[in-house]
Amino acid sequence: MILVCESGATKGDWRACEGGQCICRVLTKGTNVSTMERTAIESIISEAASSLPDGPYESIHFYTAGVITPEIEKWVLDTLKKAFNSANAEVQTDLVAAARAACGHSKGIAVILGTGSNSCQWDGEKIVKHIKSGGFIIGDDGSASVIGKLFISDYIKGLVPKEIADEFDREFPGMDYPTVVSKVYHNPGSPSAWLGSFCPFILSHYDHPYIKKLVDGSLQAFIDRSLKQYDCEDSPVGIIGGFGKALEGILRPLMEKNGIRIRAFIPSPIDELVKYHG
Repeated sequence: MILVCESGATKGDWRACEGGQCICRVLTKGTNVSTMERTAIESIISEAASSLPDGPYESIHFYTAGVITPEIEKWVLDTLKKAFNSANAEVQTDLVAAARAACGHSKGIAVILGTGSNSCQWDGEKIVKHIKSGGFIIGDDGSASVIGKLFISDYIKGLVPKEIADEFDREFPGMDYPTVVSKVYHNPGSPSAWLGSFCPFILSHYDHPYIKKLVDGSLQAFIDRSLKQYDCEDSPVGIIGGFGKALEGILRPLMEKNGIRIRAFIPSPIDELVKYHG
């Protein structure tokens, strides 16, 4: 029996597996091991351990955001081994999860498109090139947060066409300038998630020339500033994330226009990770 967990910003998806098949699934809160309090992470791991079958587990594969130093990695490893009484565990980044899910043991390019955006070149076993994402303030082109940021920036400057701005006002009442500033600069939660939350509204108006230009422009920036720095001629692109999947009809022709081949759109990596470790 093995254990695979893919833990994103909002939820952790834990799968106990035998013979490449899931025999038990547990959902917990998500983790970012560099920004969350360690007691909160310990509590989440403990919750999962108490809900999943008792071991022994032949191996544990834990994927999460925030694995940025060897010290953090070691602490998470020790916590997992203690909680599950297992000697064999690995902790990997969400980007490795995306690469293994999208490319498996073949070379390719993995892309995460969600609230944020990220990418890497994968040689079939490891990441060999990584263009840093930069976050929603200085990077994350093509992400939900940046598309939302571009729209809100235009909205407060009066640049959104009136017919769209009026509908936005009806759907999101009270969105005055002080509220926007407070939500972005004094948000105790996640400003990037707040900005990204407007994307369903934005994409529902994609047939409007203004919205099409805004969305296509941000996606093209991601292609130009990140994807084209990889070996796109020989490496197909796998796109991970629910937002990326929602953009499939927009991204396919845009990628083709830029000479980039798409391997697959995968809403969530966990099922492919179970197969990978099967």
